[in-house]
Amino acid sequence: MHGYMGKMLVVDLSGGGITAEPLNEGYARRYVGGSGLACRYLYDAVCADTDPLGPENPLIFMTGPLVGTAAPSCGRFTVSARSPLTGLWGESNAGGYWGPGLRFAGYDGVIVRGEASGPVYLSIEDGEARLESANHLWGLSTYQTCERIREDSGRKATRVACIGPAAEKGVLYAGIMNGEGRMNGRGGLGAVMGAKKLKAIAVRGGRRVPLANEEAFKTLADQTREYLEDDLSTMVLNATGTAGNMDYFMLLGCTPVRYYTQGEFPEASALSGAVMAETILKGTHTCFGCPVACGRNIEIPTGKYRTPETAGPEYESICALGTVLLIDDLEAVSCMGRLCDSAGLDTIEMGMTIGLATHLYEQGVISSGDTGGIELRWGDADLAIRLIEMTIRREGFGELLGQGSLRLARHFGAEELAVQVNGQAVAMHDPRAMSAMGLVYATSPRGACHNQSDMYWVEVGRPIEALGIPTTGRFEVEGKAAITARHQDWRSLGNGLIMCALPNPPVQNVLGMLNAATGWEVDGERALWLGEGMWNIKRALNLRLGWSRANEKLPKLLMQPLADGGTEGNVPDMETLLHDYYVSRGWDAETGKPEAARLEVLGMEDIAADLYR
Repeated sequence: MHGYMGKMLVVDLSGGGITAEPLNEGYARRYVGGSGLACRYLYDAVCADTDPLGPENPLIFMTGPLVGTAAPSCGRFTVSARSPLTGLWGESNAGGYWGPGLRFAGYDGVIVRGEASGPVYLSIEDGEARLESANHLWGLSTYQTCERIREDSGRKATRVACIGPAAEKGVLYAGIMNGEGRMNGRGGLGAVMGAKKLKAIAVRGGRRVPLANEEAFKTLADQTREYLEDDLSTMVLNATGTAGNMDYFMLLGCTPVRYYTQGEFPEASALSGAVMAETILKGTHTCFGCPVACGRNIEIPTGKYRTPETAGPEYESICALGTVLLIDDLEAVSCMGRLCDSAGLDTIEMGMTIGLATHLYEQGVISSGDTGGIELRWGDADLAIRLIEMTIRREGFGELLGQGSLRLARHFGAEELAVQVNGQAVAMHDPRAMSAMGLVYATSPRGACHNQSDMYWVEVGRPIEALGIPTTGRFEVEGKAAITARHQDWRSLGNGLIMCALPNPPVQNVLGMLNAATGWEVDGERALWLGEGMWNIKRALNLRLGWSRANEKLPKLLMQPLADGGTEGNVPDMETLLHDYYVSRGWDAETGKPEAARLEVLGMEDIAADLYR
């Protein structure tokens, strides 16, 4: 198969067996790679009775056909499993160099089954794989683990993806960090890895991805790189990182403040990428083959938030640990981000769970008697750091915080106050400022997520005209559902290639590289057809896992207008948006099931037969 290494590595931790299996070509042609292909594999392996933290829940690492090639911004990989945080489909992708490293080692993906009797790590080098003891690594931070494995291997080029103490302790939103400060953060997939006692996977190799038309591919990759290097958004991201949008998003009312209950926070300017560039920035770093270099390297040499040179926080982390908690100290937020990264914690869920706890305390739902004597308050960075440390150890009130915002709210009988969808905290883009994001959050297959579709960019003037995705007013409703569905399908294909969503290469370049790599003939409509199938396989899996149509809604706080700020008192018309969306998708309005006829059009007859048997 051109564009694929053609092999999956299957690891049985319970028995210690390791085998190489041919990649399922039929699955790859229909679901491409990344999260779509991983979901098709997972669909065969789990059901409603599968324990997310049990040995029967496979943990799947997957790449895509452009990963490890000269295609710019395609250095990513996906990790998938049944999520312990949501109980539904769990996926999270990350950049860095680990994904290409797996391909260079000879594999498209790794499926990890079972549970080891003691801590182990998996080493994959030039097609050969073995399990090693990780007793000496257990308890180490993510940064320490990556460095120790590289030292043990004697090769600096070894790429490591690992968990930290939070996953070892079973924090339900623990993530998986790879050596360049990049994390598979959402959904608690690190907790799955920790339950399997798999500390890390190290990869290294010198193999090349086979391409159908190398000359055409090189020409297109060079053209795409040149385009991106000249693109204004690339220049802005390089100069200020993703947090360079802070002031603009705050102006629009997009940035969450005080756990989504306040519309303005002028002090947020102190957290912007521009301020970072002027103060604590030491340099930038990039992912494999990416000309953007949006990653920040920061250092805080002195003071109580002293932090060694490290990967700095991006927009989502800065908001979750900053504006959500009314903290405007960039050094403090950066210190908190480093603490989460070292422990292997999803910064969004961590910040939002602390924010919920503080909101519940303010509302009188909980008291200091519930927190072990701790008085929760807004704007206290030292308190937030203490709560993060307690969460990592699952100590005292940290035991509840480590279960995520929905379970915390349920514990105190206040589920309606948790800003989450299907068990996952909402990301840092307020749907009252961009109504399409309400639809994106409500319909995301992995719980509230902005990476399934960053429609907020479309709503502020970044259309994708080649795919029939025009820009719309951010408060408009008419016609928006169909546009959002098309955008989700396009992003689904991107998550299969796997291509970073931050750069904006022309559609024809992306499809040209896919075709030159694989020998396929994919045009714009075929691309959306592929993406729609990937979206529907995740919906089908969630239906198998017990998802309910009743859960497809926004939380109470996001349906309350704000008196101040850029949302202008708007709330999204979710009833109309969801109705139009279901019609556009060909889904049954009562059950949420994709209609059998639509699945057949999508080449998913086997899934239709399963859903309607």
